[in-house]
Amino acid sequence: METQLEDIANVWPTIKNIFSVPHTEAEYKNLVSLLDSLIDKVGENENHPLSSLMESIGNLIETYENNYIPLISGTPIEALHYLMEEHNLKQSDLSEIGSQGVVSELLKGKRNLNIRQIKKLSSKFNISPLVFIQDN
Repeated sequence: METQLEDIANVWPTIKNIFSVPHTEAEYKNLVSLLDSLIDKVGENENHPLSSLMESIGNLIETYENNYIPLISGTPIEALHYLMEEHNLKQSDLSEIGSQGVVSELLKGKRNLNIRQIKKLSSKFNISPLVFIQDN
């Protein structure tokens, strides 16, 4: 165990920002950016070697959000409706996630958000992609 702790102590200074709960908005944004990159690489492949890292980063982000960001509860689509209302947006203001038909189907719950759309929405509203990921 002592050898493992020494190994960790040697590596820790270079990785501590990745494996620590963020305490500032800048640290939070860096972790969200890392999560975005992991989502691109891992996707929904639970067997990917980085899938557990994606889960860990998501947990750190969630801890920050629980402490510093007002809660948006409900399904991803309910959260999207809420955000649209808060920002005075109409369906046509969401063209970056798809055509009017696609946006309409999403808002009616007839279609689920895909990874590309989640990334676009999290960037547009400057929030964690976790808001738009359905927890089953």
